[in-house]
Amino acid sequence: MPRSEFLHEATERGFVFQCTDTEALDAEFNKGIVAGYIGFDCTADSLHVGSLVQIMLLRLMQRLGHKPITLMGGGTTRIGDPSLREEARQLLSDAQINTNMAGIKTCFAPFMTFGDGPSDAIMPNNADWLDKLSYIELLRDVGVHFSVNRMLGFDSVKTRLDREQGLTFLEFNYSILQSYDFRELNRRHGVVLQMGGSDQWGNIVSGVDLCRRTDAKHVFGLTTPLITTASGGKMGKTAQGAVWLTADKRSPYDYWQFWRNTEDGDVGRFLRLFTDLPLAEIARLAALGGAEINEAKKILATEATALCHGREAAEASAETARRAFEEGVAADTLPSITVPAADLAAGISVVKLFVESGLSTSNGEARRLIRGGGARLNDTPITDEALLLTTADLLDGAAKLSAGKKQHRLVRAG
Repeated sequence: MPRSEFLHEATERGFVFQCTDTEALDAEFNKGIVAGYIGFDCTADSLHVGSLVQIMLLRLMQRLGHKPITLMGGGTTRIGDPSLREEARQLLSDAQINTNMAGIKTCFAPFMTFGDGPSDAIMPNNADWLDKLSYIELLRDVGVHFSVNRMLGFDSVKTRLDREQGLTFLEFNYSILQSYDFRELNRRHGVVLQMGGSDQWGNIVSGVDLCRRTDAKHVFGLTTPLITTASGGKMGKTAQGAVWLTADKRSPYDYWQFWRNTEDGDVGRFLRLFTDLPLAEIARLAALGGAEINEAKKILATEATALCHGREAAEASAETARRAFEEGVAADTLPSITVPAADLAAGISVVKLFVESGLSTSNGEARRLIRGGGARLNDTPITDEALLLTTADLLDGAAKLSAGKKQHRLVRAG
């Protein structure tokens, strides 16, 4: 077990999958403040829980006195990372990339403190140096140190080639530019550690190797494991789509509900990864059995939501859920949709409302929910797929739609 506080806790919490030189990195953390980075390409205008392991690892660095760096991929997004993808990413315009970057930046503020202090986070943009590169200079200075034979063995490349899906020359350059980023961050900010998901191992090792070959620097790479649910599902996959980290794309209440719906077998692991609770307390909660495990899930939901949306929003979401589920009350703070009063007077298909409210992703899914007995209107099971919701269904100005026991929406007249 590592002796440095950071590597020890990171290992205990389940963040560490691979490391290029654990013993030397452990010694580096024992010397003083370590600067480490993770890169985030700007492929959407927000991040989702698929990025949360990386964010929490950076948060842990800062919490234990080290310097986290969130590298914005303004340059690399113009190429697209081929890792674990079956086809090339859609190329985005510079305007789209800038819009996405602005949205992504807001995702980090709740988790880290940015500033000029020794352990304050910083957020450089790799477009600042990649956009200025001369192609011939890159080939002579960096390309000469890369073996095509070795690159063909990377999982990100090999998987695509094995499936005969092809890999463009554009994408093939991604690993070189990611390695260049590591060297540039080492030169500019003294960064000695690059972290990322397990799919980034080949790219990270290439960056470590480049720093050694060109600058004689001993730097390190560390990857986190791929996170799946206990039943083998993809982390963050829901009927409503991606679990985004910004409130405008997923409300704090729905975010709370996502964590509340955690499978029993994942509670302890998710508490370690996605909250700051002490490990001893997590061990106690993870050991709960029977109905008591639901209390641990509520704690997980509240603590994870507090980190992302603030303590007040987390407590409000927990109270809304308690009222809705334990008291059967259509709480005013439940997520709601507004429909035209005239349409409601004439009657609106409940199937349509389930889709518009986000409780179902399609008409077919809504009908299957009804046939399976999981759809309710004002806590009464819906048995007719052709049912119309009308003004008469409003109670205190709203009708409550439910998908199962844990997903609810209010329908109001506008």
